[in-house]
Amino acid sequence: MDYQFLLYEKSEEIATITVNRPELRNALTQALMAELGHAIDQAESDAEVKVLILTGAGERAFVAGADINEVAARDTLSELGPNSRLRRAVLSRLEHLSKPSIAAVNGFALGGGCELALACTLRIAADTARFGQPEINLGIIPGLGGTQRLTRLVGKGKAMELVLTGDLIDAQEAHRIGLVNRIVPADQLMDEARTLAKKLASKPPLALRAAKDAVDYGSDMSLAAALEFENRLFAIVSGSSDKAEGVAAFLEKRQPEWQGR
Repeated sequence: MDYQFLLYEKSEEIATITVNRPELRNALTQALMAELGHAIDQAESDAEVKVLILTGAGERAFVAGADINEVAARDTLSELGPNSRLRRAVLSRLEHLSKPSIAAVNGFALGGGCELALACTLRIAADTARFGQPEINLGIIPGLGGTQRLTRLVGKGKAMELVLTGDLIDAQEAHRIGLVNRIVPADQLMDEARTLAKKLASKPPLALRAAKDAVDYGSDMSLAAALEFENRLFAIVSGSSDKAEGVAAFLEKRQPEWQGR
């Protein structure tokens, strides 16, 4: 489909979604979030797509938060309704996508933009990127998972500090606390994201999904339940054709040819 607020491209088993409102620092609107949901579904349903990259247009911002005009119009009733549910569902679909996603953070990732990056599987930041959950300064709190995904990623203490102060941190601090996986020079960001995406795309699809699911869902379980879940997934991939191919390729000292079954 054609998108008004996004760019969608597919190349070499990689889909790239670019939030495309650079004149407004790629601020999120309800209409943009609806489009993003469709784009995520497009990547999910395309068997040729193995990895998704998410980034922002321009050099200033990945996503600098929600559109302030829409924030001003929200109230208690509206935020308990379908608009809020749609926004949260979009990030949940991104988080639990059956294939890995990479946030290529090219500038400001604030508020909903930081939450969008948190919902991705991995995060690569330009050395010029800045992160934060500044909602407290508007008299509100993060509403798209910032208090929850951030806590699970960087720990309660640091998440509490960022959420309560609304302070911004640079890419180096984001890397130090575990918010981002890698930092690269800004002019190398997309090349690095595509290199990582190609590496992930080269892995066996069933095992890649099983590994992602084990970490994603297991982190919300008790240790005993998570270990049992991991074992079930391990058992499933142990009976796959890809496992037989992987072992054979290793013994024969050749590159495996994955079938995804």
